[in-house]
Amino acid sequence: MPWNRLIGQKCLLRCFVLVCLALPLCAQQPKFPAKTGVETSGVQRGIEELPPVATFIVKGHPDWLAVTDDSVWVASSNVNHVVRLDAATNQPATIVTIAQPCSGMATGFGSLWIPSCGDHTLIRADARTGAIQATIQAGPADSEGGIATGAGSVWLVTSKASELDRIDPGTNSVVAKIAIPPGSFNPVFANDSIWVSSNQGNALVRVNPTTNTVSSSTPIGPLPRFLTVGAGSVWVLNQGDGSISRVDAATGKLIATIPAGIPGFGGEIAFGAGAVWATVFKFPITRIDPATNKVVRQWHGTGGDSIRYGHGSLWLTSYSGEKVWRLDVPLNP
Repeated sequence: MPWNRLIGQKCLLRCFVLVCLALPLCAQQPKFPAKTGVETSGVQRGIEELPPVATFIVKGHPDWLAVTDDSVWVASSNVNHVVRLDAATNQPATIVTIAQPCSGMATGFGSLWIPSCGDHTLIRADARTGAIQATIQAGPADSEGGIATGAGSVWLVTSKASELDRIDPGTNSVVAKIAIPPGSFNPVFANDSIWVSSNQGNALVRVNPTTNTVSSSTPIGPLPRFLTVGAGSVWVLNQGDGSISRVDAATGKLIATIPAGIPGFGGEIAFGAGAVWATVFKFPITRIDPATNKVVRQWHGTGGDSIRYGHGSLWLTSYSGEKVWRLDVPLNP
C-alpha cells in the first residue's frame, strides 16, 4: 500500500480513507470486507457495558501505548506529544515533546524508545521521567510500523525496501542492517528471534539475531500488520480479512487462523491476563482465548485503535475522542 507509506502520518491516513472514493488512486487500494465482528450468538456486547475505572484526557489523536513499571505512556502524533499516565494516581503526568511520534513505542534497558516521523529519528527517553537520553539517526519506514526490544538490542525497520536496523543500547548506534522482504514493518521479539510481519508478502518473517539474517518465513493471513507475543506464540492481526494468525514461536508453524471480522487499516493487538486483545474502529475490544483459538467476547461501539494490558487493567485509546480508558474487563468468558 504505497500511498500509506507516502503519507507517513496515521491521522492523514484516516482522512484519506474518508475521501478515498472520490479519487482515482483509490481504485488501486485494497477493498476490505465489511466489519461484521464475530456473528456467533452471545459473543458481541456493547462497549457501554464496560464503564472505565479511569478516563484520561489526551489531546490530539492518542495512539501507541507502552506499559512501564509505574505508568502507561501514550503517543499523540498530531500534537507532538508523548504523555505519561500514572497508574497509581490515574492522572496524566509528564508530557514529552517529540516531532510526530509514530510507528509504536517500546520499553527496554530502562528506557522508552519512540520513533519520530517528524524528525526521522529514534528518541530514547527515561522510562520514569521522560527525560531525553539520546537521539539516534534511525527513522521509521512506516507510520504504522513498530519497534521491538530483545536479544540485547532495539529493532526498527528504517526503509521501505525493507531494512531492519539493530541498535545497540550501550552505544545508541546502529550496529547491523538486515535485509528483509519489502513491505515488512512491524517487529516483535519472541523465543530468541525477531519476527516481522510482511504486510506486502502476507507472511511472518523470522530473523536470527545471532547471524543477523532471515531464517524462515511463514505464510499467514492477508495484509498482516500488528503483532503480540504470548502463550508460546506470535499473534498477528491481519488487516486484509480481520483475522488473527497464531504462529508457534518455537517452530514457526502456523497453528491457527482465527476469524474475528475486524478488517481494515489501523488497529492493534496485545497479550495480557491470559488472553489476546485486538482493537479496531467500531470494534474497540476483541478477546481471543488461547486455549480454544476462538473469539470469546467482542465489544462494539466507539473508541479503539491501540490497546495494552498492564497494572491489572486493560488500556484502550479513543483515537478520535481524545481519551485513554482504563478498564476492568471480565477475564472469564
